[in-house]
Amino acid sequence: MSIKILLLEDDMLFAESLIDLLEDEEYEVTHVPNGQSALDASYENRYDLYLLDINVPLINGIELLQSLRDADDTTPAIFLTSHKDEDSLKQGFLSGADDYITKPFNNLELLLRIQALLKRSKKLEKKCVSNFCYDTSKKIIYYKKVQLELSKREYDLLLLFLQHIDTPVPKEMIFDHLWGTNSAGSDGALRVYINRLKHLLPDEDIQNIRGIGYKLVS
Repeated sequence: MSIKILLLEDDMLFAESLIDLLEDEEYEVTHVPNGQSALDASYENRYDLYLLDINVPLINGIELLQSLRDADDTTPAIFLTSHKDEDSLKQGFLSGADDYITKPFNNLELLLRIQALLKRSKKLEKKCVSNFCYDTSKKIIYYKKVQLELSKREYDLLLLFLQHIDTPVPKEMIFDHLWGTNSAGSDGALRVYINRLKHLLPDEDIQNIRGIGYKLVS
């Protein structure tokens, strides 16, 4: 399975050179030119790595990554930026960056940093419970040995249930996990994701615990 990288870069010529470099290494690259497009892409797809410029239109790279981290997105992230001052460096890491490389940079150095970060991320938990196995490093869930095709929020919700199987998960916890503390989810939106999981898993019991939340019964 190929490694999927989301590249946020508004300099089109520079982006094209990076795409060529990364695809030569057999990485699968999705390129977006602004922070809003990056945010949308992160909700619709699962990536193994984020490469983020800082000064981009609509939502800058630091604000974007902060929003993703607030929503419990732990995907490894590297900032690619011309900023060299200590304040920008500090803001980058405080927003949840795993690494930071300044432009112009050596292509080999970037590739080595990517490889090192991906290697560290593979040490995350792999576990099986009931009819499920999940790999949080690859953000994959298997059901009866078949990989489920899940959106990002469907994956996040099912993983939350699996990590608390046979235990009621409060609705407030689900909202924080799926939408973050700074963005309010709705009962209607949550029901859409619950119904989607029930459709995908007709043999499983996802119970509505009145006044509390939901529970996946093993």
